[in-house]
Amino acid sequence: MQDVSYIWQQVLEKLELRVSSVSFMLWIKTIKPLEIDEQDNFVIACQSVSAKNQILRNFIDTIGDCCFEVVGKPLKIVVLDQNEEIEFLKKNKTTQISSDKKEEKNPFVEKFTFDNFVVGKSNQFVYAAARTVAENPGKRYNPLFIYGGVGLGKTHLLHAIGNFIRENNPELKVEYVPFGKFTSDYISSLQSQTKTQAVMEFRGKYRNLDVLMVDDIQLISNKKETQEEFFLTFNDLVMSNKQVIICSDRPPKEISTLEDRLRSRFSSGLIHDIQKPEIETRIAILQKKSQLEKYYVDDQTIEYIAEHVDSSVRDLEGKLSEVYFLATLSGKKVATIEDAEEIFKNQKEELKNDLTPDKIISTVCDYFNVSYNDITGKKKNKEIVEPRMIAIYLISEILNLPLVNIGKLFGGRDHTTIMHSRDKISEDLKVNKKTQTLVDNIKNMLTSGL
Repeated sequence: MQDVSYIWQQVLEKLELRVSSVSFMLWIKTIKPLEIDEQDNFVIACQSVSAKNQILRNFIDTIGDCCFEVVGKPLKIVVLDQNEEIEFLKKNKTTQISSDKKEEKNPFVEKFTFDNFVVGKSNQFVYAAARTVAENPGKRYNPLFIYGGVGLGKTHLLHAIGNFIRENNPELKVEYVPFGKFTSDYISSLQSQTKTQAVMEFRGKYRNLDVLMVDDIQLISNKKETQEEFFLTFNDLVMSNKQVIICSDRPPKEISTLEDRLRSRFSSGLIHDIQKPEIETRIAILQKKSQLEKYYVDDQTIEYIAEHVDSSVRDLEGKLSEVYFLATLSGKKVATIEDAEEIFKNQKEELKNDLTPDKIISTVCDYFNVSYNDITGKKKNKEIVEPRMIAIYLISEILNLPLVNIGKLFGGRDHTTIMHSRDKISEDLKVNKKTQTLVDNIKNMLTSGL
């Protein structure tokens, strides 16, 4: 289905150059585009019978020519007056919206709702903001920028917003897109044989939404053309009071590939983080998961898992599933603490056996977007030093290698330098939330690949 509003905007820009300013303001600018149907009829509506007659008498051919230039094929221009528009909407628009919603597959994960989101101290502010945005898109907190570590519930909230709007305001156009998909869509339009039309359709898809939700914005490349396109899309939506929601694993100021003007635009709305869930919330999450999945797990086991997994909601739920699965394999009806202890014992052994210093260093490089040679070499700029120290800390903590051996991995550094890096990160983890998030994210990346 072609995006009528966007196409008409392009037509208006051409018409403004071809008719007098008086005629444009009086007759053309007040036209409303309604539909381009499968027979290539472009239905437009005027404010009165006299306006319709003026269009048919003086401007119909010019409008047709401009439409041809924009879409690349002839369209039949169908002009309605205000009464005909009302009838058209009654017969077509309401039916079409209803039909589309019935046939359209829900793009959001149905189980990700506000009701299923466990709220605690670590996420109550972000939850309230997301709920407000879902109830009143474009009215407050625009843009809303949510950040936090892997598996803390950012994607759950995005889908909860989508499901809420879909149920309560089904006429609104809502799009959830990982940033990688936005980029690939744009690149595909540039590489299309019909480039001009493909780019126009791409822009129509993203710039005529009521709500745009973008996940993983930290993956934004430093390519100027891609950032320019996203900047213009973002501006168009926010300036039109359309809601933009952005998620990232880090705040805008820490996304090194982000241009200053985008960083500034993001800061014009509300920026807030989801923190790691505290013990009470972790227990509540496990209890909720047990109820939904009909897992039978005793309270002592729930508490044991909550005490031993403090990184993310995703890890918590995953560990609960593993524990219950082990219990069922053993023929038990209820998972007990012995099952949990066995799972955690096996996990520690697997982690040690499967991880290597090279994998840890490579993962840190991927996360910070730095090269392997830089992190193991002599460079001392801040962008390299922090990743290097975190890599040293992780190798020491997870693999327990001797300091001398770790030093050899990092360009022959002596053991005192390695000790300083390890201890610096270890101390930071006690007081610095940013360091905690960085280390947790990288640990999740390491364990997800096992």
